[in-house]
Amino acid sequence: MYLGLDLGTSGVKAMLIDGDQTIIGSASGALEVSRPHSGWSEQDPAHWVRACEEAIAGLKAAHPTELSAVKGIGLSGQMHGATLLDADDKVLRPCILWNDTRSFHEAAELDADPRFRAITGNIVFPGFTAPKLAWVKKNEPEIFAKVAKVLLPKDYLRLWLTGEYISEMSDSAGTSWLDTGARKWSSELLAATDLSEAQMPSLVEGTDQAGKLRGELKSKWGISGDVVVAGGAGDNAASACGMGTVKEGQAFVSLGTSGVLFAANGSYLPKPESAVHAFCHALPKTWHQMGVILSAADAINWHAKVMGKSAAELSGELGETLKAPTGVTFLPYLSGERTPHNDAVIRGAFIGLEHESSRAVLTQAVLEGVTFAIRDNLEALKSAGTSISRVTAIGGGSRSRYWLSSIATSLGVPVDIPADGDFGAAFGAARLGLIAATGADPVSVCSAPKTEATIEPVTALSDAYEAAYSRYRAAYPAIRAIAG
Repeated sequence: MYLGLDLGTSGVKAMLIDGDQTIIGSASGALEVSRPHSGWSEQDPAHWVRACEEAIAGLKAAHPTELSAVKGIGLSGQMHGATLLDADDKVLRPCILWNDTRSFHEAAELDADPRFRAITGNIVFPGFTAPKLAWVKKNEPEIFAKVAKVLLPKDYLRLWLTGEYISEMSDSAGTSWLDTGARKWSSELLAATDLSEAQMPSLVEGTDQAGKLRGELKSKWGISGDVVVAGGAGDNAASACGMGTVKEGQAFVSLGTSGVLFAANGSYLPKPESAVHAFCHALPKTWHQMGVILSAADAINWHAKVMGKSAAELSGELGETLKAPTGVTFLPYLSGERTPHNDAVIRGAFIGLEHESSRAVLTQAVLEGVTFAIRDNLEALKSAGTSISRVTAIGGGSRSRYWLSSIATSLGVPVDIPADGDFGAAFGAARLGLIAATGADPVSVCSAPKTEATIEPVTALSDAYEAAYSRYRAAYPAIRAIAG
């Protein structure tokens, strides 16, 4: 048996699979985000451990025999978070999360140093880890002085599981400290933020062994033999392993809290000026490109909260037959935006509202706004040398056929829906646990699932969507001018 643990923004998911990759069961523990100031987003790492314990307890209650047979664990997690520990492994402050934009000044300062783009292959985004440490140094110097280790969120869980300070390439590529082409820490970039390699975890590939489960936890979970913990992956690379998006030409779109358009690459293809992320993949000698938007399902969830309805109810009011865009445009920049704008200050907006703008019209505009943000990502990927002929949809938002039809029509490519099953980050993490424990071939293990259905572009609405996308693109500079 093999266990995948995915530390998301809203919860920890635990998934158990057998040697044939059949899903035995899954369970989760909930998390909440603290937003003490505008643009801030934090979590207490102790809550990650609690949520992980809840998820494991759920699996143990339902599948005690299977859990006791676990031989390998894979980890996946939200990327970029700054988890700061002192010399005694005490957490010094709440973790500053991936969607926290407070360090936009520090990010701009680091990005102005040409070494960062040259070595990492990426813009220094405010959500990345390095500018967060620069912010802490400037605003909380007493905390910065005590920092003994900087860990990414999933690697804090690894410390709890194994007692080891270890990370891997895909997650570490999102820190602005990794030499992405050489797949190693850059001492030069660490020094630029007054840090050293001694304060970083050691690095392995996602498929490598990276510690063993502590005896205390083995006893608690009812396991007798050794349990290998794999290097694992950042959430998007783990999802790619779950979807089988590991070879050149394969791509997926993720409609989770954030939105991602992800393409696997057989070589390192940086183009930082496009605001496309060029990261290491979880598999050795493999990289990937992705465009990222900060609010995807988060946008419809925000809308649902305002409307006092569930996201499913609001989406259901639209039906499944795609409609032509109305005159209402929504910009989904609720906490800033990454690709292609790299803008921490911009905020969301409805444009074109009128007396006749009903709740359904607003819901349609929200879904279209996220769709057009993903279209922005496609254009950025094209400029970075990657072409996409079809995508597979994952994430909670992919349950909306209407939304997928909107995305297919705007991107102009078919959208595949996987056959029944959960092929996301927890499944990908479990696959990495299997590889680390057994030495199985990574590409063979990380195969693509069968396709249940394909959503084709609605060509009759292509012109209407192009016109609406043009309005969307024109709205950004106007709203940016207002944001100041």
